[in-house]
Amino acid sequence: MISLDQVLGQSQAVVLLRQAIAADRIAPAYLFAGAAGIGRGLAARGFSTELMTRGISPEAQRLIRYKLHKNNHPDLLWVEPTYQHQGKLYTPSQAQEAGLKRKAAPQIRIEQIRQIGQFLARPPLEAPRCMVVIEEAQTMAESPANALLKTLEEPGKATLVLLAPSADSILPTLVSRCQKIPFYRLAVEDVVTILTEKGYQHILEDETILAIAQGSPGEAIAIYEMLSNVPQELLQKLKILPTEPLMALTLAKELTAALETEVQMRLIDYLQYQYWQSSRRSEPIKRLEETRKYLRGYVQPRLVWETFFLQNCG
Repeated sequence: MISLDQVLGQSQAVVLLRQAIAADRIAPAYLFAGAAGIGRGLAARGFSTELMTRGISPEAQRLIRYKLHKNNHPDLLWVEPTYQHQGKLYTPSQAQEAGLKRKAAPQIRIEQIRQIGQFLARPPLEAPRCMVVIEEAQTMAESPANALLKTLEEPGKATLVLLAPSADSILPTLVSRCQKIPFYRLAVEDVVTILTEKGYQHILEDETILAIAQGSPGEAIAIYEMLSNVPQELLQKLKILPTEPLMALTLAKELTAALETEVQMRLIDYLQYQYWQSSRRSEPIKRLEETRKYLRGYVQPRLVWETFFLQNCG
């Protein structure tokens, strides 16, 4: 059974949500703000379960919990960022299964916001209220964000939860319509507990991954899996900045040919740590932040990396 009791290291968030439930003062929308991989998604599932089973018979509660556990309850809509391919939308897992080449990061699209409107246009079918959870809400462009405003103003018999790194990462007009619930990076003991429970205790021996993850067990797992899929020969080359233009151009070509854009963006954190540890120079770190910004802006990846490596030559 999914509940707020399963959320480790986020006592303030759990208390705020439980107080809202106990006082029957549920906001139309919430912003769960904090880094990825620290419990926001689990808290959203626990909060949804407790709201959707509140005030109904034990038998009805068991049925709802069962369907929520199977991810097929008709009154819960979970929205993930998507890729667009030949007119169809794919979540990251669906795109991977379909073998799609992903040239840009996924995002919440206006078609998905319209789907939320359609979902909320009808009353709840089984639970006392409908729930909508939007992952990575910061990936919404201005158009879908503005479309979501109308839904936040009049959600009907529903509650929406937006997951984002911070209030600054989404439009202020969205933030103003949400009750903010802060999530914080976890203490070492909680990171150890979660990684061990998930079977990733070997990550605890990798100081580099733990340093980059900064108290986020989910991020530690994502970094570990990303590094496992990067060719080791390429990873070794990337640890040392090229010193000649031809080397820079060659490395940019090799990197973009081997890795999808989403993996390239996740690799940036790893490279920032490596370059800082080896040289203690701030320039490559700042330039990598610019690289991340351009990749998010859908600039041609090979050109972005060529620019970065050439800037650092010499």
